[in-house]
Amino acid sequence: MKAMILSAGYGTRLGSLTREMPKPMLPIQGRPLLEYIICNLAQHGFNQIAINLHFMPNVIQDYFGDGSRWDVELVYSHEPELLGTAGGAKKMEQFLGTNGDFLIHYGDILTDQDFTAMLRFHQQHKALATLLLHQRTRSNSIVSLDEQRRIIGFLERPTEEDRRGVQSPWVNSGICICQPQLLTEIPADIACDLPRDIFPKLIDRGEQLYGYPLSGYRCAIDSPERLAEAQSAIADNHCQIQLPK
Repeated sequence: MKAMILSAGYGTRLGSLTREMPKPMLPIQGRPLLEYIICNLAQHGFNQIAINLHFMPNVIQDYFGDGSRWDVELVYSHEPELLGTAGGAKKMEQFLGTNGDFLIHYGDILTDQDFTAMLRFHQQHKALATLLLHQRTRSNSIVSLDEQRRIIGFLERPTEEDRRGVQSPWVNSGICICQPQLLTEIPADIACDLPRDIFPKLIDRGEQLYGYPLSGYRCAIDSPERLAEAQSAIADNHCQIQLPK
């Protein structure tokens, strides 16, 4: 199965930590964040993986090469100009849009989520896309569900006025499983974003998008404090991902 890890951003919120290192290469207990992502994907059968690159691309390519050490096949997508989460996936349409469903994984998310169970739910519901969700207050990406976990509302970076009357505790986790048809909804050769530009439009149109509740550990590494939290989660075996020796 195929997946794409979105790894092209600068990670500016991490300050000096990412001044001379791509965010997905930040070390967690001596191994890059991206290595944990790849290993968890591989454990659940996602063994053909695309990685998009922009900032210091050679650091990632020189470390991971063709992926054979991790029993995966890696391909790289170089973005001279950043294309966003949707535009980056669109650029890899020929790779992702074959062999059925594929997974998109933000490159700053550490998780040991069971993607096998999530894929089963996605296929049972014949979803165009299934988004991994977790519960959090005051998020910038609020998702509303019906009783069958179908997504009926999506607010990306809402204003205070937008938040009024929205009671959902669910928020986007930065991981989704999609049918290839989703890629046809993304315009080519322009920067655009899945939660800002694509998902709300599809939901308004009545497409089958579902939410899947987080059942594993998850940490979005967007600050030095979150990086320290991730370090502790791996050290304490709270996040369980097996890496090669």
